[in-house]
Amino acid sequence: MAASAVLAGCASATDVSATDKPGTYTVSASATGGRLAWARAHERAVSEANDYCESRGMQTSVAYERTDGIEALQQHGAVLRFECHPRF
Repeated sequence: MAASAVLAGCASATDVSATDKPGTYTVSASATGGRLAWARAHERAVSEANDYCESRGMQTSVAYERTDGIEALQQHGAVLRFECHPRF
């Protein structure tokens, strides 16, 4: 039971990196354990993107997202492509 709880809360992310399109960035995240691991991966990727843009005084605009993984014990992933735009 304790191992299940530990797995349920784990999600990791890559560093944000620039793409070949100026002003567009990408970040990937993954999570394991449970049916909704894809949701934790999504939340972690969005959080990383938001932190990246906010550190520059800007807001995040998601251009593309892909999630994968459906099995309960499988690693689930999210790939997010985003831009940072000025706050209005």
